[in-house]
Amino acid sequence: MKHSLFFAVIVAVVLAACGGNEDYTPKPHAYMRIDMPSHEYTVFDTAYPYRFEYSKHAVITPKHEEPYWINLDYPEYNATLHFSYKPVTSLKVLGQYVEDSRKFAFKHIPKADDIRQSLVQDDSTKVYGQIYEIEGVGVASTCQFFLTDSLHHFVRASLYFNAPANNDSLAPLISYIKQDVAHLIKTFSWNNHK
Repeated sequence: MKHSLFFAVIVAVVLAACGGNEDYTPKPHAYMRIDMPSHEYTVFDTAYPYRFEYSKHAVITPKHEEPYWINLDYPEYNATLHFSYKPVTSLKVLGQYVEDSRKFAFKHIPKADDIRQSLVQDDSTKVYGQIYEIEGVGVASTCQFFLTDSLHHFVRASLYFNAPANNDSLAPLISYIKQDVAHLIKTFSWNNHK
């Protein structure tokens, strides 16, 4: 009987130690692993006033709202880099385009953890601009930029995923496409530059 009582006390202590642990933290849901292809590029060089190298995994679709507007679509990843083009007719107009680009980027402040800005300056190709990298879980557009020659041309682009913003799960795709954007900007130049 002593052994039965001893065994019952041990079982009761073990069960009490296992149950009611309020420090338990469930593991977060995991996201699917996304294997990204290697970065390969092709040239966009048409009658448009600009050219650049872009990912072979993307498709360029002209937009007909305005001349020289395009979408750079990543169909496999449900992402689009939207390009708009505006001619520069005066320094005042250029200033307004630059300010509009800044406002579009900073509209994300309520959901952004950080907005990192970096300048683009290439005197040899006369490509100048600003890159906005917008960080935050619920941010709709994680990367925006504008490029200009300061006299005749202005291009603005913004990256959007055609899905609800959950940038934790999209982080590998965002990083991959940002590398493509960096290459695009590095190879960007103006056609028929005046």
